[in-house]
Amino acid sequence: MTTYPAHWHPFVEISLLGRHGIENRETRKLVLGTHTGTHCDAPCHFIPGGSTVDQLPLETLIGPATVLDFSQSRPLQQMEVADFESQLGPRRPERLLVRFDWSDRWGKMEYYNDHPFFSLAAARWLVDQGVRLVGMDTPTPDNPKHGRNNELDSPVHKIMLENGVILVEYLCNLRELRQKEIELLVLPLKILDGDGAPARCVAIED
Repeated sequence: MTTYPAHWHPFVEISLLGRHGIENRETRKLVLGTHTGTHCDAPCHFIPGGSTVDQLPLETLIGPATVLDFSQSRPLQQMEVADFESQLGPRRPERLLVRFDWSDRWGKMEYYNDHPFFSLAAARWLVDQGVRLVGMDTPTPDNPKHGRNNELDSPVHKIMLENGVILVEYLCNLRELRQKEIELLVLPLKILDGDGAPARCVAIED
């Protein structure tokens, strides 16, 4: 389970505590952050007073989703409104899965430094079109240069989260999907007052 290398994102630790033949049962201690591996961002991750992960509505987390194939995108390519319009046509789904095949780069710093990202105009357009959930196989929808040390700190996150759009990051295996329309189940750990949570995401095809 990968996570961003920063002190506010702890690395995963798994420790064996209970052992067969000693405690006669097997148990483990897990140490991980709320944004470890495939996970959901709740609005409060960036929006003070925003809803928490335990308040995310199941009717948003579960339902039909449309898969967008941007796997031919270049590193650091900015995805514009026209890119989304060309893939969606007249459809205006509530849930999107955005495929870049970027999970191939897990374990390398280019995964964090060079990924494609959404323009601010595209983020606003998705909100205006009624999108309620966006999943992606990149670490963030934001320009990787727009981190906490930049004047623009994660503006796409803020546009989407302040409008109640749930973000699902670090997805993988999107290339295995054969249909553009699927049934999606996003199942985050229900952490009280959580700013996010690791999630099991399931795509069901006909």
